Parts: sequence; C-alpha cells; structure tokens
Amino acid sequence: MSDLIRKFEAYSEWRTGVATALRRYRTWIGQSQLSDTANEQRIARLLSKLADDKLSIAFVAEFSRGKSELINAIFFADYGQRIIPSAAGRTTMCPTELLYDETFPPSIRLLPIETRAEILSTSDFKAQGQVWTVLPLDISSSDGMLEAFKQVSLTKLVSVEEATRYGLFDAANPDDCMTVDAQGLVEISRWRHAIVNFPHPLLKQGLIIIDTPGLNAIGTEPELTLNLIPNAHAVLFVLAADTGVTKSDIEVWRNHIGSGPGRMVVLNKIDSMWDELRSPEEVERQIERQIETVTHMLALPNKQVFPVSAQKGLVGKINRDPELLARSRLPALEDALANALIPAKKDIIRAQLAADIESMTAEHLTVLSTRIRNVMEQLMELKNLRGKNRRVIEHMMQRIDAEKTEFDESLLKLQGTRAVFARLSMEVFSSLGMGILKEDILNARDAMQQSNFSIGLRQAVRAFFDRAKYHLALSGQKTEEITEMMTVMYRKFSTEHGLAVSMPMPFSLQKYCNEIDLIETAYQKQFGATAIMTTPQVVLMQRFFDSIISRVKHSFLRANRDVEAWLKVIMAPLEAQIREHKSQLKQRRQSIQRIHLATDGLEEKIQAIELLQIDLQSHKDTMLQLQRALVAALATDSVPLLEAA
Repeated sequence: MSDLIRKFEAYSEWRTGVATALRRYRTWIGQSQLSDTANEQRIARLLSKLADDKLSIAFVAEFSRGKSELINAIFFADYGQRIIPSAAGRTTMCPTELLYDETFPPSIRLLPIETRAEILSTSDFKAQGQVWTVLPLDISSSDGMLEAFKQVSLTKLVSVEEATRYGLFDAANPDDCMTVDAQGLVEISRWRHAIVNFPHPLLKQGLIIIDTPGLNAIGTEPELTLNLIPNAHAVLFVLAADTGVTKSDIEVWRNHIGSGPGRMVVLNKIDSMWDELRSPEEVERQIERQIETVTHMLALPNKQVFPVSAQKGLVGKINRDPELLARSRLPALEDALANALIPAKKDIIRAQLAADIESMTAEHLTVLSTRIRNVMEQLMELKNLRGKNRRVIEHMMQRIDAEKTEFDESLLKLQGTRAVFARLSMEVFSSLGMGILKEDILNARDAMQQSNFSIGLRQAVRAFFDRAKYHLALSGQKTEEITEMMTVMYRKFSTEHGLAVSMPMPFSLQKYCNEIDLIETAYQKQFGATAIMTTPQVVLMQRFFDSIISRVKHSFLRANRDVEAWLKVIMAPLEAQIREHKSQLKQRRQSIQRIHLATDGLEEKIQAIELLQIDLQSHKDTMLQLQRALVAALATDSVPLLEAA
C-alpha cells in the first residue's frame, strides 16, 4: 500500500473521529437541555461538511503523455491490470470524473456532445438525469470495467457546420482545417462529459479523480477551464521525458494551472531514456537536464517536477517487483502527493470547523456557568433568610419583582431591535437573492445577442461581473450593520443585567467576492486580449458565459445558505441567556414565595438547591470533557474519543 493511500485512509479516519465526537456532543447537550433549533442546525452543517468533504486530483496533459497510465499506476494497480484504457494515441476524449456517490449504483454516466449546442453548462446538466446515457459498471469483473471505461474513448464524425456549432471547429485555425477528411467530416468526441461512479476504497472516502482530454480541450470546454481544474486540490501536469515542454504546454501551464500549492509537473516516460549502452550515471544526468529545462521554461522550482515511469511503476506494483517500482520513481510522486496535499486539505477543513466548534462549546459552557451562578445566588438568598421575619422576605420578593420589571422593559426594547433585524435581513437577501441575479443574467444575454462586435460581447460579460460583485458588496454592508447593531444589544444586556454573553459571531461575504474575481480572471485569460473574434470564438465565448453563469449561481446559492445560517445563530447566545435569566428570576421568586407562605421548609429548600448545585457542577465537568474531546479530535490524527458520558 502506497503512502498516499495510507495517508488518505488516515485522513478519512480523522474525519470519522471528529464526526463521532461531534455526535456524542450533540446527544449530550440534547439530554442536558442545552440544545435548540439553531444548535441542531449548526451541528448538522458541521457533520454535513465532514461527510461531503472531497479531495480532487486533476490530471492534465496533451494526448499520448501517459496520463491515464499514471492514474492506473497510482490508484488502480491493486486490480492487477489497467482499469482506465491506456494506449498509443488519444484514449480520453472527454473530461472524466471518477468518484463515488452511494445514491447511484456503480455506473458510467455520459453526457452527449450534442448538449454543447444548448445554453446550459455541464454543471447545470448534472441535475438533469434524463439527459445522460447511463451504462452499468460490473465491478466484479476487471475486464468488464475496462470495456465500460472505453466509452470515454469513443468518437463520431460530424459535418464542419455541426462541429462549428458545438464550438469544436474554427475554420480560421489551420490545425482544425487539417482534421477535415475527404468527405468533409470532422472527428469529435461522442461525449461531452463522463462521470464514473465506482466504489473504489479511496473514492468512497471522498477522493475525486479528474481525467482530462488533450490540452486543446482546456480552452474549449468551459467546465475544465472555470471549474474542475481551478477547484482541484492538486493538479498533475504530465509531460513526456522524451518530448519535453511544447509551446501548447507552456500556454496551458501559464494560463490555466500555474505554480502554487498542489500544482506538480510529472515528467513521465523516463524509461524511454533507459539505455543499456549508457551507464546509470549518464541516464541520470540526461534526466536531470530535462528537469532543468522544464523548471526553466515553466518557471517553477525543481521540487515541483517529478520524473517517473508510470508504465514501469504499474508493472512493478502488479508483479510485486520492488526494484522496478523504485526505479520507476513513482513512490516519490506518491509521497509528495501524500505529504503536501492531504495535510493541507486537513488544515483547511480543520480551520473551517474549529471556529464553529469553539463558538458553540463556549456558548454552552456560558449557559452552564450562568446556571451555576444563578443557583449559587439563589442559595445565598435562601441562607440569608434564616431567622428573618416575614417583612424582610416580602422586601426580597419586591426586589425580585422590580428586577423582573426592569428586565421586561429591556425585552420590549429588544423587540424593536428584532424589527430592525428583520428589515436588515430582508435587505441582505434583496440584493443577494437569486431573482436579481437571474435578471442580471437575462440582461447580459440580451446585450450579447444584440452585439455583433467583440468589444460589445466583452463589455456585456464585464458588466455582468460588475453587477454580481456590486450585489455581494451591498449585502456585505447590510451584514456589517446587523453585526454592529447586535454588538450594541449584547453589550447592553451584559452591562445592565449581568448576562455573560460573548460578542456575536462575525460574518463576511468576502470569500464569495474572491470567487467571482477568480472566475472573471479565468475568463479574461481566455478572451480578454482578443481583439477580433471569429464566429467559432464567439460561439466559444457564449459557451464560457454559460459556465460563468453556472459558477456564479453556485457562489450566490452558497452565500445565501451561509447568510441564512448566520442570521439564525447570531442571536442564539443572547436568546439562550435571556431564557436562563427569565427562568432564574422565576425560580428565585417561587422559592422565596413558598417560604413566605410556609408551604415548604427553608432548610429542605436549601438542601435541594445544594444538590442541584452539585449536579450542575457535574454537568459542567462532563461538558469540559466533551469539549476537550472535540478539540483533541480536531487537533490530532489518532483521535482519543470520549466514551458516552
């Protein structure tokens, strides 16, 4: 088993450990009457984030660079043969995602190439099951799986006009013109996109493998340019050791990949340099020269380039030949993926969870501490009643009534704040809502259709981006107003009534503004510098705009969900403290009233309160244990889970 597989399995176990600790925490706060609807929703979101956490690795290369063979060698050698077709020439004709979704049976879903003539993006079509061709995947037969995988290699012949309509042929491009056969037909992929639902152990744990077609697809399939490649946690750019870096390689690296975290260059087929007439030292020097050339031309450090032989690595694994496997240098690439990719992904998900967990546990701890403090105050009041006459007791009841009256007046003022809160919440969604985004999309489409010039098309798209960012900024201003207003209210209740509440949870829409900026940057790289576009390029721009819309919609939907979740919990700590304070005032008055009416003995009441104090302190100790278990689950690899308390 490779280090990559071991570390990915450890990462999956870590997520399971955190989820287990979180579920035990949820059960306990429910039993201790510390939970409410907002808390249930918050924990459900955290558990969903853990369950839906994915780690994607994209493989990008020109055809015949051994990309599919590399995928076989890293992930599927245990099957004893190739699972993904790998041969001379082009074997992957459409973008292919390998993943596992338990809601679907093992299968290959294929999106017909004809959908490129429609205005929807690949992401939009994922929600339309009836459009896809679905083929069953027989996971019990390696040969059967290999045959099914060959679907991604299928092509078809179409007229030049049809290929142009799909954005797959440009008459002004000499290379495209050379692909027309004697009958005037062009060979294109039969499928636009493929999704392989395969219950491989790593895929079941959240790994997604993205196999891309040749480099020309990077510029013609918006799903790759705007979504799959930019959002991949790791991108392996595969070159061939015998051919080195080509001009198209440099363009794709600079415009669509670039150096950075999780971006690696694989110099494949080093076995082509193995030569019995050369010494091992001479072969090594030749490989080093190729590495130096790659690092110079792609402007990246040596540590990001990995010379390997995917084919020999696959053979070495299947034949259990450690010497051949070591010579293939495949383990070095796997170690780099394991040591760079997985810890970085873990840090991201840990940071996303830590703030919510810290805020939630602090809130519950505050409520428990408030209960203990209230019981202690009640106990002190009762003990002070020893030997007191009825008039003193009546005075204490009047004092509690006055305190309750003052608190009720504050609650009336809070109602006014709630009205402003509701208004501001509506204003947040008025600029963030999907209705206004839909209107902007229609306006952009109209502007693009009415323009016959390149500059008009670009202006329409630029205006769409500007509007999207404006709406996000406007909503961001409203969330800041809400935060400021709630901060004032929190301080008021803390100062005037002694409520131990922390300041409201901050919120920002900045990450969604950044997402829109990244989408716009990808678009600008593709079309920003083009002075005059041909008809096929205009068609391609429209295809890109379809994918832009899909990406922006996705960002706005997530922003809406995040704002809605934040609005539900921003008042939760204050409301929990208000409920506790009202309950404490009621209990204090009832206790003194019973003693005043002589319906209950003072000493018996004191004893009952003392027992309650001990019980609450025990609850707090358990709460601290559960909190430490959650922190330990987040912080460590081997999670020390607390047994159910």
